[in-house]
Amino acid sequence: MSTRQATGTAEGAEEEIPAPVLASRPFPRSLPRPWAAAAAWVRRWRAAHPAAGQALSVGVTLLAAALVVAALVMPNSLAALEEPSKYLRIPAEGVIGAAVLIALPRRPRIVLAAVSGVALGAMTVLNLLDIGFNQYLGRPFNVVLDWSLFSDAESYLEDSYGHTATLVALAGVIILVLLLLALPALSMVRLSNLLARHPGTATRGTLVAGVVWITCSSLGLQMSGVPLASAGTATALKAQAHRISDTLKDEAEFRKVAKVDAFGNTPGSQLVPGLRGKDMVFTFIESYGRSAIEDPLMAPGVDATLDARTAALAKAGFHAKSGWLTSATYGGSSWLGHSTTMSGLWISNQQRYRTVMASDHMSLTEAFKKTGAWDTVGVMPGVQKAWPEQKYYGLDKVYNAFQLGYKGPKFSWSTMPDQYTLEQFQQRVHGKKRADGKSLMSFVILTSSHTPWAPIPKMVPWNQLGDGSVFDSVEKAGNPASYTLTSDTHSREEYGKSVQYSVTALTQWLERYGNDDTVLVFLGDHQANSHVSGDHASRDVPISIVAKDPKVLEKITSWGWTDGLRPAHNAPVWKMSAFRDRFLTAFGSTPHPKKN
Repeated sequence: MSTRQATGTAEGAEEEIPAPVLASRPFPRSLPRPWAAAAAWVRRWRAAHPAAGQALSVGVTLLAAALVVAALVMPNSLAALEEPSKYLRIPAEGVIGAAVLIALPRRPRIVLAAVSGVALGAMTVLNLLDIGFNQYLGRPFNVVLDWSLFSDAESYLEDSYGHTATLVALAGVIILVLLLLALPALSMVRLSNLLARHPGTATRGTLVAGVVWITCSSLGLQMSGVPLASAGTATALKAQAHRISDTLKDEAEFRKVAKVDAFGNTPGSQLVPGLRGKDMVFTFIESYGRSAIEDPLMAPGVDATLDARTAALAKAGFHAKSGWLTSATYGGSSWLGHSTTMSGLWISNQQRYRTVMASDHMSLTEAFKKTGAWDTVGVMPGVQKAWPEQKYYGLDKVYNAFQLGYKGPKFSWSTMPDQYTLEQFQQRVHGKKRADGKSLMSFVILTSSHTPWAPIPKMVPWNQLGDGSVFDSVEKAGNPASYTLTSDTHSREEYGKSVQYSVTALTQWLERYGNDDTVLVFLGDHQANSHVSGDHASRDVPISIVAKDPKVLEKITSWGWTDGLRPAHNAPVWKMSAFRDRFLTAFGSTPHPKKN
């Protein structure tokens, strides 16, 4: 019998070394000198202060255990994250991990503990991403598709809060991620060493924990409505695996769907004959959702604006009908809402977006170009780089943020006020006579109601817009972007004001520059994020069609939409992807399907 076995220490376990002996031992030469010096200092301090050293060691071990357990039972929703009972559960993964580590010799044990700690840290990062994405986009993080959104997030931060704040935020995120990867690994190694030093106690404790977990799971025991037996990390891994699998399958399936088009082979002469000669304007108002019209805090102001603008338009000879569409996105990724509406396909992620943009599936805007009766133009003040989507949308010309002559201040992310955008649209495109005799189809994306909703532009006299410098004083007098960052109430109030501004700018433009043939279709791209819309908001957005010619609105009477700019609560709700085909059909288009 070996001396180690005789003293009751298991093979591969680490002995508890007395402090004086520990302090006298040289540190391994393989470590860098600064680390070796620091470690030697710690050993000397522990030898000189054994009681304090022991207390510190126990405290660090308890913190390590708490960190590992918290990571194992961590939920992936903000509401659940704030419930203390969620952290008082017994994680099955912890019990199984302890059993495995007890059985391993030293080197494999340390390697497995470190690797599993890093993996646990990675799962914690994914859980935090799920929380963030659920809060702002109403869905969990997709590990296959969503990495590209981080560059958009960086641009948004820089535009809204400035370069310095963005650098600080990025540095903080990087440090946080590194800590989340390193601390669980160090904690796992420390706990594995503890298990190895006390194998008998560790084995008995693990058996007891396993029995308790099985009992709690079998009997469904709960605390404050939360099951005591947890398998949260395993469940999260399973969900991620399913999400990856579903994403990969969806790519192939959607390619087939995108090749089918009810109007794909319809000749131009049979597309929208009921709108020939009309001045068509399709406009998206950023983040214009149902909550703006029905939320108790925001609705009074927004509804009053919609009613007042309905009356003003009626006085000018315009009338409207409005309904609801269910958007394919929530809280952001506006381009998914734009493409879903125009393509008639459900574009709910970046992969589908790339697929349809590269396809020949006809967009609603392209249908007007295909007729040969309309010139087509896009006005995109939010576009600040190359925009290859112009081809898919069938636009002859696109005016981006740098081609509208704006010399005024930015309003956080928004490059220019909507009123200025619309005035430039009028001067550069809409107000000009067309030499070729064609009508005009315009695709306009407004941006002033984009988060963070501070500062917000204000309406100025149209004849004083000039190059936009008039907005300098408006921007300086407005709230800073940080005003809405720390208060949901401020966010909701300012969001409501921004929607009022955008609706007012658009309808005043129509009242001022619209003619007998103008047909305006305007809608929201998605609901505002949950800080504004709430945790259980729908994905519905309002849509309105406005025209002077009564025959235009007569063609959509069967839709059952509400008269005016404010859709009734019980007005029809369609999926956003249904609009294209319903619109084409209502205005006389003949289906000639293109099949896969």
